Amino acid sequence: MNRYYYTCMRTFILVGALVMSICVANAAAGKKELVITSCGAVGDSVTLNTKVIQASIDSLYKMGGGTLVVPKGIFLTGALYLKQGVDVRIEEDGVLKGSANVEDYPAIDRRIEGHIEPHFCPALINAYGIKHLKLTGKGTIQGGGQVFWTAFHTRRELDKKTKNLDVYRPQNLFLQDCTDAIVSGLKLRCSGFWNFHLYRCKNVTIENLDIQTPKGAPSTDGIDVDGCQYIYIKGCYISVDDDCIALKGGKGISALDDKEHNLPTEYIYISNCTFNLGNGAITLGSEATIIRHVKMSDCKLEGANHCTLLKVKVRTDTPQTYDDITITDIVGNGNYAIIGLAGWSQYKDTKGLPDPAHTVSNITIKNVTGTFADFGEINPPDNTEISNINLSNIHIKTLSPKYKYNVEGKKGVTVTDVVITQ
Repeated sequence: MNRYYYTCMRTFILVGALVMSICVANAAAGKKELVITSCGAVGDSVTLNTKVIQASIDSLYKMGGGTLVVPKGIFLTGALYLKQGVDVRIEEDGVLKGSANVEDYPAIDRRIEGHIEPHFCPALINAYGIKHLKLTGKGTIQGGGQVFWTAFHTRRELDKKTKNLDVYRPQNLFLQDCTDAIVSGLKLRCSGFWNFHLYRCKNVTIENLDIQTPKGAPSTDGIDVDGCQYIYIKGCYISVDDDCIALKGGKGISALDDKEHNLPTEYIYISNCTFNLGNGAITLGSEATIIRHVKMSDCKLEGANHCTLLKVKVRTDTPQTYDDITITDIVGNGNYAIIGLAGWSQYKDTKGLPDPAHTVSNITIKNVTGTFADFGEINPPDNTEISNINLSNIHIKTLSPKYKYNVEGKKGVTVTDVVITQ
């Protein structure tokens, strides 16, 4: 084992020295970009490039920053960690392809599903505490998808109680404690788990992303916003086999006491996005404490799957406040519901204490047109205070003979100018 260790270390040092020499030459020539192929990366979809790419990132960082360029080609890699001052641009027809080998994602302690999970899988691309990060281009971040999906389904067939974290699966992209970031133009494909997870980030623009996983790809949420503030999501196309955009936070009976890890998710702005496959176009929960000041406008729903425009998960073992959620100017064209507000108790654990209280207030959905499968439901747990839910100017058509409309007359709900035709 010692011989193997020293061989690996020697290889890593040699790669780092080579990359550093290239960076020095580029700096001398006044260049601010480093193309990974110039450092020895091979875009043949087979050669594992983790060490070369990580050494390139580290060397750019040591040289004061610059842009790492992924050119045309399919570059196989394990987990990568970005550094301050190092941006990434993936060119059109360039692919960062995630390895399907779990050993290429060494375990770390990390935030996932509303808590810090020890020794869990990192993402394919990871960024911690970086300011002014730019992750752009017309290329693709492609996870190892099918291998991880099959592993999950196989285990669940053997044990129906299998949970997400029982199977080691990497996300495509994870940002923690990042500020003033831009993620733009990229395609996200075949993520083993959630596609794009942001935790405790602030002032991040996410624009023109194309995020897709096929039906049957478990828990492949599009964008998960977890304890973040001032997040701008615009012009994205999302089609995944779970929630398209999920607003999250902490979980558990004492979640509000942990103010270090469970920050409010607030000031979230979503516009000009298109949603296809998914459970909810925008979902509040399931892990969440405080979500407020959310605006969604000028979005389209299209596709044959049953998706809900706004899904509100009232988690019965977690104190929750959902407040000031506004959704306007939506066009539906498929098998969709407008609202789903109900209890969520799949993994309920109150530690023997009474169920906590929940507050859902100031939710507005207005100016909705197009075709929908049904209106949805408002059926929260008994200890949920509902107030000022306004549904107005909704003129929709349904092709479903089993269309449901049972939200009128609910306590705290106002329905104005709702027209449903067949």
